[in-house]
Formats: sequence, structure tokens, C-alpha cells
Amino acid sequence: MQNLTNALLSVIDSAIDSPPLLGAMLLLLWSVHAINALLAYRLNVFGIYPRRSVGLRGILFSPFLHGSAGHLFFNCIPLVVLATLILVNGQAFFFQVTAMIAVLSGVLTWLLGRRAFHVGASSVIMGYWSFLLVDAVLQRSALSIVLAALCLYYFAGMYTNIFPREEKTSWEGHLFGLLSGVAVSYVLVRGWVPALG
Repeated sequence: MQNLTNALLSVIDSAIDSPPLLGAMLLLLWSVHAINALLAYRLNVFGIYPRRSVGLRGILFSPFLHGSAGHLFFNCIPLVVLATLILVNGQAFFFQVTAMIAVLSGVLTWLLGRRAFHVGASSVIMGYWSFLLVDAVLQRSALSIVLAALCLYYFAGMYTNIFPREEKTSWEGHLFGLLSGVAVSYVLVRGWVPALG
């Protein structure tokens, strides 16, 4: 019972401490989007374009680019919630997990995705989601289980995003984000890459 109480307190502390960082992230995303919209979304050519050398730059830039304001808005909600849950383990750990998921999912999308520009933070969000779930299975600590329970309660339907639905939706980015979250959780729990924080 004490472990569960401590885990819940950690989540509350994270929710209290996270707004400055999350606010800065949202400000950056919306600022980039405003510029992109003013340029008629021409910046989306900096997204991931599979198996073309020029498309490699999208591994870095694609999470900051979106196809519309609606696309970004609906990404912001799970991004804020899931990022808050990962921030329970500290900012250094959060940045490490984010970078690993973004790079791995980006590389997989570049290698295996359809020939189209893939943009959006969805791959990172899917990575957060699967990371939290797999972390609970691997670690089985009170904190990891509480985080996974919150993740499932609010976003249980996210797994449906890994299947092809709309032509303009990068289901590959969703799928590879999910797989990247699984891989990153496994790698960090096994200690193959030292966890920061």
C-alpha cells in the first residue's frame, strides 16, 4: 500500500512540476506550425521521405511538423498526458526516452515506409504509450504499473492507429513508434543503454 501511495504521489508531483517544460514544448510546436501554415505547409518537405537521402533529415524534423492545425491539436492532448507520465522519472530520462524513440521510429519509417512525406509527433506519442505499457510488464514496480494503468485508462484505443486507414495518415509512423517504445523500454530495463536521471 505504501508503494502504491508513493507511486501516486510521484505522478502528482510530475503533473505539478511538468507545466514549464510541456508549455515550452507546445509553444515550440505551435510556433513551427504557424510558420509552416504561413508558408502553405512547404516546410513539410523536411519530413521523412523513405529511402531517399534527402528524407533522412526528417528523422530530426518530422516530429515538429504537422499537416494541419487539427493534426497538431489532436496530437497535443496525448503528448502532454503521456509526456507527464514519463517525466515522473525526471527530465534527463524524459529527453533520453524521447530522443531514442524519435530516432528509432524515424529510421524505421525511412527504411520501410511508403514513398510520401511522413510528418507529425504521432510516432513519438505512440512510442511513449508502448514504452509505459512494456515498462510495467518488465519492471513490475508500483510506479510503472500505476503509469501503465493511467496510460491504458486514457488512451487504450491508440493501438488502432497502427493499421492503415486513411491515405494521408502515416500508419507506418504509428506502428514504428509503437515498436520503438517497446524496444527502448526493453533496452533501458536490460541496462544495455544506461538510463539517465
